[in-house]
Amino acid sequence: MQAFAARFALSIWSTLLEMSPFLLFGFLAAGLLSILVKPELVERHLGGRGLWQVIKAAVFGVPLPLCSCGVIPVAASLRRHGAGAGATTSFLISTPQTGVDSIMVTLCLLGPVFAVFRPVVAFLSRIFGGILVNVFGYERGSAGEEHPVCTDECCSGMEGRSGGLHRALSYGFLTLPRDINRALLIGIVIAGGISAAVPDNYLSSILGGGIVSMLIMMAVGIPLYVCATASVPIAAALIAKGVSPGAALVFLMTGPATNAATVMTVWKIMGKRVMIIYLAAITVSALAAGLILDSIFNGIGAQTAVHSHWMLPAYIKTACAFILLAVLVYAFFPPAKAGGVPAAAGKGRMLRISITGMTCTHCAEAVRRALLESPGVASVEVDLKKGEAVVVGDGFDVSRLSKAVEDLGYRVVNAREPDRFGENG
Repeated sequence: MQAFAARFALSIWSTLLEMSPFLLFGFLAAGLLSILVKPELVERHLGGRGLWQVIKAAVFGVPLPLCSCGVIPVAASLRRHGAGAGATTSFLISTPQTGVDSIMVTLCLLGPVFAVFRPVVAFLSRIFGGILVNVFGYERGSAGEEHPVCTDECCSGMEGRSGGLHRALSYGFLTLPRDINRALLIGIVIAGGISAAVPDNYLSSILGGGIVSMLIMMAVGIPLYVCATASVPIAAALIAKGVSPGAALVFLMTGPATNAATVMTVWKIMGKRVMIIYLAAITVSALAAGLILDSIFNGIGAQTAVHSHWMLPAYIKTACAFILLAVLVYAFFPPAKAGGVPAAAGKGRMLRISITGMTCTHCAEAVRRALLESPGVASVEVDLKKGEAVVVGDGFDVSRLSKAVEDLGYRVVNAREPDRFGENG
């Protein structure tokens, strides 16, 4: 038992040492991308139906650091702002599979071939899925293609852009870690358990290569909620125990891109037919990519690197590991918020909306933007931990606000006007 515990702890620490410099760099790059590529910018470029919109959705989505749950409201917002079903599907397929942070972790744990192949396949699979939806995905009376294009402030280019560097660092080292820290730490622990408990190459005779092993990995990955970054240590541990690179890639593609929430949202905002095409596109793309990747590794005679061979000094890796741990642990503590009634409450009517389904800061931001776009709304504050939005304004319609939230895939439990004098929230 003590020997197992020692192997388990050593495996976790070794994984942290290898991935921490790359993940910290990925956090920084993701923060910079967050101020350069905003959801509002994406929305303005993805209206209409056609191949060009699908390609643009693919280009925008690959580097964006959106997790499996965070991509859902963004995609729903894209659709709400006039993006075609093909472009929206294209955005949904590979955005949660890739991101600059997950690409960097793939590079250090799985090697350069895997790190290049993964985003390329994600890009091609999203184009494939978008084209399928454009050709076969429209059915009368279910998910119509005509959507009004938003002309509110969110799409007028008038939003403030001050403090770019501060916002980039805040997003990269506070917001993004807050969204993925739990899943990432769980992924590292699972990887450590696999490394410590399963003998080397034990799975090669069970889940080595071939279509059967890929189908098993797909059966595990499709219902599982796992973010793109957290899935990489698990894939690396599976490869070390004998799973083929292609089968591991199938897990990396299906895990982040499919889960019950995503599938139900696709069904709700674009119809049953598009949902079926969405799942079919991911399934076909993952299997084809897995077979190709296995052929590449067999052809070049190379073995996937389970740990990086980058020649970084040990003290740099150790320092980065402690910094990463500090960032992830700090992210568990919610940001300080001023209590009580919002300052804008004196300017009009106030409404508290209880919402279920929000799981990350991207969810909260999508809800905030959707409510702000509704007529009569002056300000919105969203509390992710409480699952609540506080709306202040004059002349807004409660049913319209509820619909704006539910169109993003969430559920409004109730909406009420608080007692200004007795309720401080």
